[in-house]
Amino acid sequence: MMADMLGRAWLWAAEKPWVHKTVTQGRLTEPVVKRFIAGNELEDAVRVIKELNSRSIGGILDLLGEGVTDADGAQAAADDYLIAVKRIEETGIDTTISVKLTQLGLAFDKGQCIDHLRRIAAEATAIDAGVEIDMEQSGYVLDTLDVYRVLQTDFPGLRIAVQAYLRRTPVDLQTFASVRPKVRLVKGAYAEPEELAFQKQKEIDAQYKFLTEWLFEKGTDPAMATHHSDLLAHAKTTAERTGAGKEDFEVQMLYGVRRDLQEQLAKEGYRVRVYVPYGVAWYPYLMRRIAERPANLAFFLRALARG
Repeated sequence: MMADMLGRAWLWAAEKPWVHKTVTQGRLTEPVVKRFIAGNELEDAVRVIKELNSRSIGGILDLLGEGVTDADGAQAAADDYLIAVKRIEETGIDTTISVKLTQLGLAFDKGQCIDHLRRIAAEATAIDAGVEIDMEQSGYVLDTLDVYRVLQTDFPGLRIAVQAYLRRTPVDLQTFASVRPKVRLVKGAYAEPEELAFQKQKEIDAQYKFLTEWLFEKGTDPAMATHHSDLLAHAKTTAERTGAGKEDFEVQMLYGVRRDLQEQLAKEGYRVRVYVPYGVAWYPYLMRRIAERPANLAFFLRALARG
C-alpha cells in the first residue's frame, strides 16, 4: 500500500517544473539516467543489445518520445524507426522494435499513423525483425487497439502491449479472441484515476495473473513483461498447465532492472528480451520507471544525496 502511494506521489511530483529541471539539467542524476537509458543515440542502443545478445538475451529497441503534435514530427519519428530497421539488418542483432503510436501521429491523424506503422512493419518483416506496439495512457487505448486490428491481418507477427492495471483490459482482449493475439502483458505505469485503473498492487497482480492465463489459453506467443518473481512463477506454472514449453513464450524486462534475474532466466533456457530505450526524450520514461518500484526511487534519492 505504501509503495503504491509513493509511486503515485512521484508521478505527481514529476510533472512539476523544478523536478524536471533537477533531473534533466543536473549532473547528480546522471547515474540514474545511465542505468535505465542506453544513451542518446541509436548506436548506444545497438551496443547495449550486442552485449545482451552475447548473454543469449534479445533486445527490444525503443526510440524514446511520445505525444507528437504535427505531421512533420510524426514523419521524422517514422524515418528514425526505419533507420533503426536498417541498422538491425546491417548489424544482425537480435532485437524487435517497440513503437509508441503517438510518435507516429495517433493523437491527430490515425490514418497517417497507420500508414507510418504499416511501412515500419513491412520493412521490419522483410528482415525478420518483430514490431511491438506500446500501450500509452488510457485515452489512447481504443485508437491503439483499432490500429492493431487494422494491421494485424497483414502482419500477424505484430505484438501489442496491454496493461494489467486497466479495468477494461479483459474485455479488450476478449474482442481479439478469434485471432489469438500476440500480446505483451505489462502492469501499466501511467497515472490513471481509480475508476479506470486498479490502484492496489494486490488487485493489479490478481488481474495480471488472470490475463496471463487468458493469453496462454487464447493468445499466441505471449510475452510476460514483469520483474516480479511471483508473477513469473505464475506464468511458468500456467505454461506447464497449458502444455507450453520454455520457447513458447517470452519474458520481457527493462534495461537496468533485475539484471541478475534476466541472466538467470536465460541460463535456464527461457526466451528473454530486454527493453532498451534510447534518445533525448527520456524524461517521461525515466519518471515512470522510478515510480514503479521503491528500489528505483531509493536509487534515485541516493544519487541525489551523493551530490
